[in-house]
Amino acid sequence: MPLKVMTLNVLMGGEERMPLLLTLIARENPDVLVLQECLGWEDGERLRQVAAALGLLATEAHVRLGTARPRPSGNRYHVAIVSRLPVRSARAHANAHFIGHCLLECELETGAEPLTVFAAHFDSHQEGLRFVEARYLRSLIEPEAFGAGDFLLAGDLNSLSRADPYPVDLADRVRRARIDKYGHPPRFDVIDDLEGFGWVDMLRLKPGSSQWATARREREGEVIDFRTDYVFASPSLARRLVTARVVDVGTASDHHALTASFSPARGAAGTPPT
Repeated sequence: MPLKVMTLNVLMGGEERMPLLLTLIARENPDVLVLQECLGWEDGERLRQVAAALGLLATEAHVRLGTARPRPSGNRYHVAIVSRLPVRSARAHANAHFIGHCLLECELETGAEPLTVFAAHFDSHQEGLRFVEARYLRSLIEPEAFGAGDFLLAGDLNSLSRADPYPVDLADRVRRARIDKYGHPPRFDVIDDLEGFGWVDMLRLKPGSSQWATARREREGEVIDFRTDYVFASPSLARRLVTARVVDVGTASDHHALTASFSPARGAAGTPPT
């Protein structure tokens, strides 16, 4: 079967914006949905609503919540995966020494080789902390398996890619805006490290339109477009990419969604074997 992946930061749990979020999710109809900032979702009700929007039951076969460690505010910025592909296994990583919120690792059934998905929400404060998370992610993956298998990394990485079309005066603009999270000048260490390991940025590989920014921020009179939301794939999976695109969510969140669509794997149900 073809595979459509979507990542979306729902912004502080979604709250009164849930009807807008559910309409968006039902319209885009992804096969694998990765969500960030699922504050207050521990009771399962909003996860049930999301699953229902995709025509799924909120069982462990299709829905997993990665419980984040509490921040100093007490808030837990959970991540979640809702998947049509059955979840074979799941593991949440939230060690405070390495992880800012939570990294949720799920292995999904595909009818062929399994698909390993990492749902991520990297630290929002500084690039050095996010770099620790990127290095921790490296430690979870055996390079030979990564080179041969299907892996996805999706989520709000709170990091910038040097491949995106930022203005030449970005450093001056973020300084005037007093946006400190990316560094002064802005750093690209995290995305450089991920790509150095072999992860391939789906939006840069086959963009479906000219839209690239997922987060427009206005501070101190400066309006700056950023992309902090990503779908990365291992090289073998990247070869099956059809297209990736930014989805304008309107007022449903302060982040736009990002989708990536893949052709079926050889040997999966409904496709001819090699």
